[in-house]
This record gives sequence, structure tokens and C-alpha cells, in this order.
Amino acid sequence: MKLTTKDLTKIGVFGALTIVLGLTPLGMIPIGPVRVTTLHIPTIVAALVAGPWVSLFVGLLFGLFSLVNNIIAPTILSFMFYNPLVSVLPRVLIAVVTYQVYNKLRDKNDVIRYGIPAICGSVMNTVGVLGMAFICHSKQIESVMHVKAQYFLGGIVATNMPFEIVISFVLAILIAKSVNKNK
Repeated sequence: MKLTTKDLTKIGVFGALTIVLGLTPLGMIPIGPVRVTTLHIPTIVAALVAGPWVSLFVGLLFGLFSLVNNIIAPTILSFMFYNPLVSVLPRVLIAVVTYQVYNKLRDKNDVIRYGIPAICGSVMNTVGVLGMAFICHSKQIESVMHVKAQYFLGGIVATNMPFEIVISFVLAILIAKSVNKNK
């Protein structure tokens, strides 16, 4: 693997976008009683328009940002994100999953070619992070939240994931179609 100057520039742009989203309200959009993340979208779009290596590094930056953000500004559940299996690994896997699905659908129409991989990347983010949190931190979650971990995490999946899928689907199609049209 050899990254070109163009690849490094793309990593910088998508990585910066991830950090800007993370530091502004645009990264967590309130929809009713839930806050829906958009932080995974740059990793998804990078997989669709810049390829596997660029998106892998963007996912890594997303994961490291999540880890550092939870260290610097901790919340009651930050302990989960101190573990890189929760904060970093699923974010890197967003890139892998999104690109692999995209690669299988390259010859389809734009909605399928960009939308289905975006859905898969979004699901990877939510299920990956919360699944690893369950595997690694169930007892701590139950102690802090005073409810079974599967109910607490399942509630997040049920409320957040549908919105995150829709937002990822729409934005990925619009952005990837626009960027790839100009190639």
C-alpha cells in the first residue's frame, strides 16, 4: 500500500470533517428525544468516493477522536469508549464493510450503489460500537444505568439506528453522486 499526496489530502479533508462534526452540534442532531450521530458519514462517503485505504484511515481518525473525546470530556458512559475495541475497531470496520459492499454493487444504479453500502456502514457503526460495549462492559453498564445492559443498549439501537440509517442513506447518495459525477 502506497498512499499518494492526493490520498493524504483526502484523508485530511475527511478527517477534518469528522472532527468538525464531532466538535459542533452537526455531529449529534437532536430528533425528538434522541441525538442521532452523523460522525460516521465521512468514513462512509470516503469509502464510496476515495477507496478503501483512505476510508480506513478516516475511520481510524474517527475512532481515535471518539477515544480522546471521551477522555477529555467524560460522561457517565465514557468508560466504554476508553476501550479501543469499542471506540476504534468498529469505526475502522465501517470503512471495510462500506467499501466491500460498494465494490460488489459498483455496476448498479446510484441509489443501490451508494445507498446500500451507506446503510451497511451505518449499521456497522451502531451494532459494532454497542455490540462491543455489551461484550466488554455489560456489568459496568448495568451498575451505572441500573438496568440490564441488553435493554439499555437495545433501546439505543431501536431509537437511534433507524434515524442514522436514513440520514446516512440520503447524504451518502447525494454526496457520492455529486463527487463522482465531477471525477
